[in-house]
Amino acid sequence: MSERQNQYNIGLDKTPANYVPLSPLSFLARSAAVYPDHASAVYEGRSFTWAQTYERCRRFASWLAGKGIGVGDTVAVMLPNVPAMNEAHFAVPMTGAVLNAQNIRLDAPSIAFQLDHGGAKIILVDPEFSGVISDALAQMTGPKPLVIDVDDAAFKGGKRIGEIEYETAVAQGDPSFMAILPADEWNAIALSYTSGTTGNPKGVVTHHRGAYLNAVSNILAGNLGQHPVYLWTLPMFHCNGWCFPWTIAAAAGINVCLRKVEPTRIFELIKQHGVTHMCGAPIVYNTLINAPDAPKGSAARRVVGLIAGAAPPVAVLEGAESIGIKLTHVYGLTEVYGPASVCAEQPGWDELPAAERARMKRRQGVSYPLEEAVTVINPQTMQEVPRDGETIGEVMFRGNIVMKGYLKNENATKEAFEGGWFHSGDLAVLDEYGYVIIKDRSKDIIISGGENISSVEVEDILYKHPAVLFAAVVAKPDPKWGEVPCAFVELKDGASASEAEIIAFCRSHMSGFKTPKAVVFGPIPKTSTGKIQKFVLRNGAGSAKAISV
Repeated sequence: MSERQNQYNIGLDKTPANYVPLSPLSFLARSAAVYPDHASAVYEGRSFTWAQTYERCRRFASWLAGKGIGVGDTVAVMLPNVPAMNEAHFAVPMTGAVLNAQNIRLDAPSIAFQLDHGGAKIILVDPEFSGVISDALAQMTGPKPLVIDVDDAAFKGGKRIGEIEYETAVAQGDPSFMAILPADEWNAIALSYTSGTTGNPKGVVTHHRGAYLNAVSNILAGNLGQHPVYLWTLPMFHCNGWCFPWTIAAAAGINVCLRKVEPTRIFELIKQHGVTHMCGAPIVYNTLINAPDAPKGSAARRVVGLIAGAAPPVAVLEGAESIGIKLTHVYGLTEVYGPASVCAEQPGWDELPAAERARMKRRQGVSYPLEEAVTVINPQTMQEVPRDGETIGEVMFRGNIVMKGYLKNENATKEAFEGGWFHSGDLAVLDEYGYVIIKDRSKDIIISGGENISSVEVEDILYKHPAVLFAAVVAKPDPKWGEVPCAFVELKDGASASEAEIIAFCRSHMSGFKTPKAVVFGPIPKTSTGKIQKFVLRNGAGSAKAISV
């Protein structure tokens, strides 16, 4: 039967009554209508209800529209986790424009490139970043965006560099402004840039449909339920805060805003507001675990945490439980809206011994509830690898929670989607249950004498040493073996350890050829999202003196 003759298509068409393009903007409108007096955000003595947040977003969207901002335009933000940053995730797309959240740790040349590449017409700036933004604007080659200052009484310093202050713009806007909902849910909602460690970063374009679906997936994967109290330990600029601005709106929760990750302040906010959920990289949780004032046992409030990373150390998963945080491991990339897979917990895990429970929970897991698929595929044959826990392939994603592509970069987009899957660049295996277990980034695998060494595996052993706070392993050139593992170690306050001691400890837990051949002590460079900058460490590994093991 032809499509034209199909009885289920004749006269049964899409209409405004039975079809509306998916957009996370609908979450805000609903929460404001159903829970108008429920708290939506708290920050440094200020608080807002969902009705107030909805009005503020419409006012600012109205002001932006009055400046000519509309479909296809870009509005950038350089803000920490303050209420204005959360509001921008709604106000900007309400005009049909695209939100470009800038990494607050970037230097001026990087910011200038992104503002030029994305064509930002307006940028919101926190006073802490007024200096670097001024420098970036001076380095731009194209038209410069209009600057809006976002004052913050909690920050002392900086200066105004804009044409208007955010609260003034909000006050001038029309509270009855009607959001411009996307005519097509495929329309872009956000522009985020990759790290760009080997050249200019790529602009990842995401759409309303994916943002909507991943926001709901977060609720399901993170067991948020209704009215969660969510602490913003994860930067909102990072993959749009893993879509959590839209997630918290969908769940009518409370955004507990936090300008800077400080353990003492985090524990205060958890107690003060009854925080139920949080997100972060392993470094965030490790910092909390090792904080001198971390609450232990019955003194700790129970919090559900999502943790992301290639493979969080077992020590972190165990340590988090000791301070009341039950972690669920999620995994993803900027190109898949942040987390798009989850280590889905199975019945009986809570009864396992702590070490075994942590081992089970550190896997990257299975697809997010509303992602179509994530698996490990042989990139040459494009066939799924055996579920033997040994055969290495590349992690690949498919589904609605995958980017539109890279802005103005057709070749990179085509390469990323080759074979009908998004290629992550991460190397992994599948266990007998079909759970993904990452072994390394393709560029981080150490090939020593023809043997593959997973830097993640070596790092996990290092984290078990009682003196180690942070650890990273990269390849060091070697005349005999081609390359060997080199460990970078940051010790806990007051702790001490020698190179020989660290190497001996590793050798007692793993094969000799996997053992680090050199150890460098000192602070480890990290990104603003807590990821260790291995590309920086590789540059230093060459000068580290290797010892015979």
